[in-house]
Amino acid sequence: MGTITVILIVMIAWAIYHFLPVLINKETDLAKAVSRLKYIKTIGTFGMVSGILGQLIGLYQAFDFLEAHGDISQSIISGGLKVSLIPSIYGLLIFLLSLIFWIVFDYHVVKKLEKK
Repeated sequence: MGTITVILIVMIAWAIYHFLPVLINKETDLAKAVSRLKYIKTIGTFGMVSGILGQLIGLYQAFDFLEAHGDISQSIISGGLKVSLIPSIYGLLIFLLSLIFWIVFDYHVVKKLEKK
């Protein structure tokens, strides 16, 4: 979860650093801003993939525990499966946030390009 949080912070910092000047009309090279748009989705995708990888590692550990201890109640198994979903949900939320950033920034950059 810490790695996914670092990815979230990097994505937000990158978006603010590169697109705040565009939003407040200080950036003059809009073509460069358009080429930077793809990186927001790339960082969000990396967050989503990291979340799925975190879930798979958690499931592997859970199945390893089940194999070692034999017969375990269904409530413990379902609780472990529920916990293993947390990184995937967090990664998907980061990806969703990156898409929202991308849509907003793309709209503003294209709108400013049309004015020129």
